[in-house]
Amino acid sequence: MVKMSFECFFSPLSLLFMQLTKKSGSTLAGYIGLGLGIVLVVFQFRQIDFGGVIDRISSIGFSSVVILLPFLALHLLETFAWIKVFPPSIMAISFSKLLKIQFIAETISMTLPAGVAVGEPLRPFLCHRFIGIPLPAGVASVAVRKLMLGVAQGLYTIIGAIAGFSLLQTVPIPIFPFGVLGYIMVGAGIIIFLVFLFLLFLLLNGNAAQNVHRLLMLVPFKKVKTWLLDRERGFLDTDEELKSFDAHVGRLLFVLLIYILAWFMLAIESYIILQLLGVPLSFLEVLAMDTAITMLRVLFFFIPSGLGVQELGYRLFFQALGVHDVADYGAFVLLRRFKELLWYSFGYGVMFFSGVHLRDAEGVKSGVL
Repeated sequence: MVKMSFECFFSPLSLLFMQLTKKSGSTLAGYIGLGLGIVLVVFQFRQIDFGGVIDRISSIGFSSVVILLPFLALHLLETFAWIKVFPPSIMAISFSKLLKIQFIAETISMTLPAGVAVGEPLRPFLCHRFIGIPLPAGVASVAVRKLMLGVAQGLYTIIGAIAGFSLLQTVPIPIFPFGVLGYIMVGAGIIIFLVFLFLLFLLLNGNAAQNVHRLLMLVPFKKVKTWLLDRERGFLDTDEELKSFDAHVGRLLFVLLIYILAWFMLAIESYIILQLLGVPLSFLEVLAMDTAITMLRVLFFFIPSGLGVQELGYRLFFQALGVHDVADYGAFVLLRRFKELLWYSFGYGVMFFSGVHLRDAEGVKSGVL
């Protein structure tokens, strides 16, 4: 195992991650979120006849294998796009090795309480470990990747909200007036798009890391200032890597299209499941539904995999769409969760056979690697 000190994560992005995740509150929030999710799942499933649900799932037969394909396509697309957001100085990146890192980091992000705060800093560490990519370049790619995903999600939300606006207006939301979800979704999409686009411009202006370094130097602790001064070169190196994107705007636009297509895999997956179950919903209806559910999962980010929140959202949409058969609802949400269970089990398998352990992720989180 490659041993690395905390100084490897000298970039502004990783430093902020570490400062965030050192707080025990983030872990506590994650466990509270997990508990809340379990309560919501029990609440949603208490009236479901699981015998009838199993019969509905069994009727699909071997065709159910198709359900696994959109999630695979999503990771293939994200990995392809991730390669494109590495600084131009990094050449000949192994697609298979980066795909392995994608599976590992995403599995940790989606299954552990407050997992995103661990999974994202783990990406540059694993890029250095498995591919030999310098840490400033790895961190720069992760920062650009995350913001590009945010920009793409904003556009995906706008598209889904406009396509299914009339449907969204019919979905009741607790504590909100009836008939406002469409406006909320369009507004949320615009805000997400503009915020992440603004942050992306700030990141690529060539001084983002230095500005964060100057800000952190205001911390009134001598040891912190000494640590930052020792690693100032790392901040400058990260800025140089980020600055190299200026001449590659066309490349970033291409990446944006790939990420939007990756987001669409979520709706395609739901549409395939519903078609296999014989639930007659159009793709635009499914797109609007999944766009809203995705936004719900973002709002409740502290709940691993949106546990319970996702099920509640689908229940409201099924009712608004006139799908009142509890067996259809139960089969749909169970198939989606079983698909996640299979893929995340695969992710942990890849993690184990690659020699990566949870203590590595915890080491990144606590800054002791």
